[in-house]
Amino acid sequence: LLASRTADVNLSFRDRQHRPMRFSLVSLTLALSVSGKTYFKDTFDDMSKWTKSSVDKFDGEWKLTAGDWYGDKEKDQGLQTSQDAKFYALTANFDEVFDNTGKDLVIQFSVKHAQKIDCGGGYVKIFPTGFDGATLDEESKEKYAIMFGPDICGYSTKKVHVIFTYKGKQHLIKKDIKCEDDQLTHVYTLIVKPDQTYIVKIDGEEKATGSLTDDWDFLPPKEIKDPDQSKPEDWVDEDMMDDPEDVKPEGYDDIPAQIVDPEAEKPEDWDDEADGEYEAPMIDNPEFKGPWKAKRIKNPDYKGPWVHPMVPNPEYADDDSIYKYEDLGAVAFDLWQVKSGTIFDNLIITDSVEEAESFLKETYEPMKEAEKKMFDDAEKAKKEKEEAERKAAEKAAEEEDEDEEEEEEEEDEQPEGHDEL
Repeated sequence: LLASRTADVNLSFRDRQHRPMRFSLVSLTLALSVSGKTYFKDTFDDMSKWTKSSVDKFDGEWKLTAGDWYGDKEKDQGLQTSQDAKFYALTANFDEVFDNTGKDLVIQFSVKHAQKIDCGGGYVKIFPTGFDGATLDEESKEKYAIMFGPDICGYSTKKVHVIFTYKGKQHLIKKDIKCEDDQLTHVYTLIVKPDQTYIVKIDGEEKATGSLTDDWDFLPPKEIKDPDQSKPEDWVDEDMMDDPEDVKPEGYDDIPAQIVDPEAEKPEDWDDEADGEYEAPMIDNPEFKGPWKAKRIKNPDYKGPWVHPMVPNPEYADDDSIYKYEDLGAVAFDLWQVKSGTIFDNLIITDSVEEAESFLKETYEPMKEAEKKMFDDAEKAKKEKEEAERKAAEKAAEEEDEDEEEEEEEEDEQPEGHDEL
């Protein structure tokens, strides 16, 4: 593990000399087989596309590394958070403005919470063109168009955020989409289509799909309760009633809840002068049945639950352009992490589902099994080391106890001294 750490590349925001492209031949082959346009793509060979916020609060440092387990150390290099309990902010501009009118919008990237994250974000934000990442602060960071990706905090929050800004308001998805919470790489994909449907995938597998208008509250309801209608005063919505013919028995309320125990006897050694006048103990009265209640019978006037009549909502107006963003131009990481170590990689924003799928097959599919094996081997070695250290500590403790027992025995065997006459 130490060897892999020493090879980590510390982030510098100066221009770097590009290493040879990692997927050149495969990339060219796949690019020729798909159509569509890619507006942003980064495999994090360097940091030349990215701008760090100059705001003091967002001072978390990034570095380039594949981490301690990977499929290929060079190809799987990504962008890692490196300091605990820090705010992070990094922004990159698209190659050109993305207007998704009549097109698919696809956001895809990989996340590896190598640190076994306890609380922190793993999402990206998409901003309109012209966004200045160098000045990203508490106010401007909320002016995003789309926020997408995993968020984990404790046991209660393990979800995939899908948030859209519509008419100046952020709208959260109403579905609960569970994110992955292990320490391996996972690919998150969001697809938004012109027919106002969406798909969320993890590792290429569909996890949620549906309609934008059904799964977000973008629009007011089509119908509302008729403001001119109210439940009639004589409406009976209780299905049961007291039986009017059931009358409380005479003397029912005179029955006490407790009575003197008839079997109690004054003890023979009871002294009235010393102990006071003897009083027999009280017991529950078997004749007492609690407060009287009339029997319940079906209500002949019952009409069922009253349903408020609905009328068309005058404020409702359908909108077939909810999916549309005409000027997307930047992507940003805006994160808080208690425990650092998350690695982001292989980020693509495109109008081609096929392009995103090909990129996943090119970057994720070849490495996942090798990464899993390397992780399992590292975990096995870690457990073996911990077990060896535990046994060594137990042995050392036993030897220390034996030494102490020997010293005590030697002291007990020492002859007692005698005073000289």
